[in-house]
Amino acid sequence: MTIDVINLAQKFSLITKQWDPKIIAQLNDYHVKIAKIQGEFVWHSHPETDEVFLVVDGILTIHLRDRNLHLEAGEMCVIPSGVEHKPTAEEECQILMVEPAGTLNTGDAGGERTIEETGWI
Repeated sequence: MTIDVINLAQKFSLITKQWDPKIIAQLNDYHVKIAKIQGEFVWHSHPETDEVFLVVDGILTIHLRDRNLHLEAGEMCVIPSGVEHKPTAEEECQILMVEPAGTLNTGDAGGERTIEETGWI
């Protein structure tokens, strides 16, 4: 087993495509992923798991059916399993997510924005 320091700035510098999450670490059966995002994503939920969003840089809005959550750098939230949500960012935003290995980015919505196999960086 190798124990390494992970430099988030260096990892984010390797991401060239928005809405394309990359795995940076594994914790038991969970993946720690990062992504650069801008614009709107799709409405979706994850019926079997909660999802953690941590904003590293920028401003993230997570639309819920009854309200919006606004997160700035250094803020995070947990979206409970089964709760529909739609992440958006007016300007490019860097986020870190924690979710079970194999969790699809579009959850139960599927569609053309689904990343079937998230790669490691």
